[in-house]
Amino acid sequence: MTADKLGRIDVLENAMRSVIRARPDNAQAYNALGYTLADRNERLDEAKALIEKANALSPDDASILDSLGWVQYRLGNNGDALAALERAYKLRNDAEIAVHLGEVLWVSGRSAEAEKTWREASAKEPQNAVLVQTLARFNVTMGKR
Repeated sequence: MTADKLGRIDVLENAMRSVIRARPDNAQAYNALGYTLADRNERLDEAKALIEKANALSPDDASILDSLGWVQYRLGNNGDALAALERAYKLRNDAEIAVHLGEVLWVSGRSAEAEKTWREASAKEPQNAVLVQTLARFNVTMGKR
């Protein structure tokens, strides 16, 4: 994942594909590669296939469900995205899952629910980079409610 942060998607992709070849039952490797592609908004059909494979291997993993929701959102399938993200958030009350869920709620016209979800994320991790970037992108200032 460090390779992704350094902008070296090729290194991450090669590493994850090596893990997949060596351990084809490694759900986390499929998920890591699929999520990275989805988050970069690249090769979304491939990303979805990778994440679906991860989900088949580990269907109750909140991180994989988060990735599944994220790729569905990137593909414009907001209903499917919400279903996966809501399930992920119920399984693990995690700040990054909350940020993703909030974004899909926001673009779906459910701004009050999005803000509530983002406030929950902020209470856990106020300096979460994904949260800060998302709020800035949507020009949202979190007020007290």
